[in-house]
Amino acid sequence: MVKTLTYHHPFPLLLECGETLPSLCLAYETYGKLNREKNNAILVCHALSGDAHVAGLHEGDDKPGWWDAVIGPGKALDTDRYFVICSNVLGGCKGSTGPASTNPATGEPWGAKFPVITIRDMVNAQKILIDHLGIGQLYAVVGGSMGGMQALQWTVTWPDHMKKAVVIAASAYSTPQQIAFNEVGRKAIISDPHWSNGDYYGKVPPTHGLALARMVGHITYLSNESMHEKFGRALQGKDRIGFDFSTDFRIESYLHHQGDTFTKRFDANSYLYITKAIDYFDLTKDGSLTTGLADVKAAFLVISVSSDWLYPSYQSQEIVSALTANEAEVHYSEIRSNYGHDAFLLEFGQINYIVGRFLSRTIVRDVMITDVETIEEGTTIAVTARRMVSQGLNHLPVLSSGGRLVGIVTSWDIAKAVASNFLWLDEIMSRDVVTTMPEEPIEDAARKMEEHAISALPVIDGNQHVIGLITADAISVLIGRGNP
Repeated sequence: MVKTLTYHHPFPLLLECGETLPSLCLAYETYGKLNREKNNAILVCHALSGDAHVAGLHEGDDKPGWWDAVIGPGKALDTDRYFVICSNVLGGCKGSTGPASTNPATGEPWGAKFPVITIRDMVNAQKILIDHLGIGQLYAVVGGSMGGMQALQWTVTWPDHMKKAVVIAASAYSTPQQIAFNEVGRKAIISDPHWSNGDYYGKVPPTHGLALARMVGHITYLSNESMHEKFGRALQGKDRIGFDFSTDFRIESYLHHQGDTFTKRFDANSYLYITKAIDYFDLTKDGSLTTGLADVKAAFLVISVSSDWLYPSYQSQEIVSALTANEAEVHYSEIRSNYGHDAFLLEFGQINYIVGRFLSRTIVRDVMITDVETIEEGTTIAVTARRMVSQGLNHLPVLSSGGRLVGIVTSWDIAKAVASNFLWLDEIMSRDVVTTMPEEPIEDAARKMEEHAISALPVIDGNQHVIGLITADAISVLIGRGNP
């Protein structure tokens, strides 16, 4: 069983629109275990109508989270290896601060007085949560649809705080057609007399308008092939057409059901705010996506769906082209499916295979510690011991005066030195140092540790300068050896 947690952030959040939220709450769930180095965390970003409950079961529920088939032991987001986090977006209605939340200045729900938010604001709120969890850098950010937009925004806004991005069925900017569909949905809600300018809490909500918005939106998530296969021109509960305006076709009944059930779990104002955030999303700079993505540092997996006409494959390929122009590491795959846009929620076999391979393709750079303490040769044992004890270190690379790696000393070496009354570091350090390179697969690094019975490797560049350190604890959980 999993539980939804809430982080109460008591400080202001400056929004892209220029307004400030005085404080915020973020609902989130976690799965798996954060390792000692805190480098195995994956953030999952949800789509428009999603929430933090991405996997597992809540107590008393018989329906698991919305991506349960992808998250868990042995799945693409393997919770035996990764610490998976999912939070409800800012502006949502499933526990995070949104228009249904209380405005501290009035004591009443924000309603339409809630400030307009953007995808960047959502990501900045997520960054606050990640900081709260003590995670300096995410192993990956993963998302489909609007979640893919958030993953892309992470790479632009916080390029140094993530290693990998998985972008599924998304675009780097909203097109006129996408904006048009969202506007029809918003108009349906606002035209409902019960919307009351957003002030409907405690009253009759605008369920009719929200249901219509969902019906329109849901059509865009399907494909003509999937609707034809599932419904065709089958009639609903009758033998012949009625020659009136009642429900004739099964597809009509299906859309009515989708609209009605949606109103029981979603807030109309949140729908307005989140779709507006999607409309505003645009990562181009001076009209160029290549320029907009120029400073990204993550490795990318971009996935499209062959039958997706809401976010068609050419939009994913445009992302790939821009990243390639910037010499970023990028992998592209198109899912073959008739499900349309919703395939990212349904094609679990393909998603697990493609995403799982990408995430498990791990190199030393992905997990190495970059803030490495070192010491210069010629130092005394006493100074070295104090340094290691004060910093809680078990391994300390030894550098020459020119900054090159010349040896390594361990806490075990120090213990032996004290017992043997050695004075100088040069007398005890290991000069035959086994090292690794940043692009080496972690499996190879782990093999070196096993063969030489050591628990850490300095990471060096081509000039023998130490640029990081990788420990057995850091990689064991990722390759299934031991426990972190």
